Amino acid sequence: MIEQTYQFVFIGAVLFLFAVFASIVSRRLGAPLLLIFLLLGMLAGEDGIGGIQFDDINTAFLIGNLALAIIIFDGGLGARMDTFRRSLRPALSLATVGVLITAGITGAAASYILDLPWQEGLLIGAIVGSTDAAAVFGLIKNAGLNLKDRTGATLEIESGSNDPMAIFLTIALVEALSSPKGLNGWLLFAELIQQMGLGLILGLLGGYIIPAALKKVTLPVSLYPLMVFAAALTLFGGTSFIGGSGFLAVYIAGVMTGTTSFLYMNDIRRFHDGIAWLSQIGMFLMLGLLVKPSLLPPIIIPALIVAGVLIFVARPIAVALALTPFRFPWRDQVFVSWCGLRGAVPIILALFPSLAGLENAHIFFELVFFVVLTSLVIQGWTIAPMARWLKVDLPVALKLAGFRSTHLPSNPHKDLVVYQVVAGSSVIGKSLATLALPDSTHLVALIRDEIPLSSNENNTLEENDQVVIIATTGIAEKLAEIFSPSISRLSSELSSRYFGDFSIRASGALGDLAVLYGFDVPDDIKHLTVGEHITQKFNGRPVVGDALTFPKLKLIVKEIKNGEISLVGLKLKQGSADDGI
Repeated sequence: MIEQTYQFVFIGAVLFLFAVFASIVSRRLGAPLLLIFLLLGMLAGEDGIGGIQFDDINTAFLIGNLALAIIIFDGGLGARMDTFRRSLRPALSLATVGVLITAGITGAAASYILDLPWQEGLLIGAIVGSTDAAAVFGLIKNAGLNLKDRTGATLEIESGSNDPMAIFLTIALVEALSSPKGLNGWLLFAELIQQMGLGLILGLLGGYIIPAALKKVTLPVSLYPLMVFAAALTLFGGTSFIGGSGFLAVYIAGVMTGTTSFLYMNDIRRFHDGIAWLSQIGMFLMLGLLVKPSLLPPIIIPALIVAGVLIFVARPIAVALALTPFRFPWRDQVFVSWCGLRGAVPIILALFPSLAGLENAHIFFELVFFVVLTSLVIQGWTIAPMARWLKVDLPVALKLAGFRSTHLPSNPHKDLVVYQVVAGSSVIGKSLATLALPDSTHLVALIRDEIPLSSNENNTLEENDQVVIIATTGIAEKLAEIFSPSISRLSSELSSRYFGDFSIRASGALGDLAVLYGFDVPDDIKHLTVGEHITQKFNGRPVVGDALTFPKLKLIVKEIKNGEISLVGLKLKQGSADDGI
């Protein structure tokens, strides 16, 4: 028994090491990292070279739920309030209406293809209804993409908040199919209200209590992350126990906790980021062990057809119906649709029918597993090319400058922030006196080649300098724009490729531009400025990279200051007409 224990520890640790180093292979091949974890688990499993036998559904379900709770809480913890303000409504539309439409269309297809009762088909649709945040953003990060703010923010919130809806639908349908009375629409609606209502209320309560406890309780520094971790799992377990959506509760609590001003919040985020990665690796390795590849061949063809319906029909229709009311550009809609990767959640949800003892439970699990595999391969390998083809990515050079911050022990409302002056920043060559810092900030020091210099206002800034500032908590990211690359310093080739060969002020009249370049615009918008017209077209919330097409030219938002468009790129048409926004 003792030898078996050590053998289990050794094999488990080796698998984890392989999974960690597999990230290098994933980055070079452009493959989804979670796909690598899954394949490693399959290779180590009963039908693979490892020969490890694992078929404990109850243990897999327990580990999977804990891992999902940790991952979802970490996703909320890393969310930014400016992201929520920008894309909350369209993302929530995707996370609710979008999931329902996706589940309905995919379920109908599964019912027809597999010749199953419509209730069981709908269950399959519900199981594969949600996207995987870790898969999407891992691929985007590995590919070095810099998505437009609207697109990235919508994907971030949707993928973090759509799991509760899919989980609710699955649980409700499994309970209905297990009941002698069958599926009852009113009971399903009541279950939805209970799950979402309790999840929302307890999530808000937890999101208030956890930050309050952080500020009141005095602990050793290393225990604060553990306290938050334990509180999140307590919230998840308690909410689920009384019939609410524990996943929704921990996500809301994570968002509220992550936006709290606390001295050791960066330590808490790093800890949970590491635990979330550990959870993902462990969960996918476990799921890979659970699958027996020898049982998959009979289900491959139906699974491929269901996956095709999900990827090319259900998800695009759901995205179009959920985002059209918010006037999303078609390019953004197509990319959001293509980023509907399926990951851990559907495979964990596919265990529910087995736990409930449903007749076709094995079909559900094997089908869903292959659908997830297909999604990771087809969509996962093509996200980067798709982003570039649809032009929803911006020059990587426009990413914010990096910075590190920590609260001042003497004042939790002030941060000590260190910024890196990166290549292309507009402050290079300028003196410290010219930095447009708010009155509430204080310049502490300039560090060059690891040597602290005085904060003399006459010192000029160079690339790779580090600027140390004391700032009010919460504005560190905003200040990073000062040290970030400016559009005016982009290479001419890069600038012309993204924004055209000319730049115009957004304050110019649209009618004057039409006269200058010889195209017609309706009389009722001629008086508008170029910036006002673009802002109206994008529902009052334009972002850098948004574009409008006219008969002879294309206008691209190039710069936004204080929430308003200040500079617009102008690209003259050559050859074929552009497709529009």
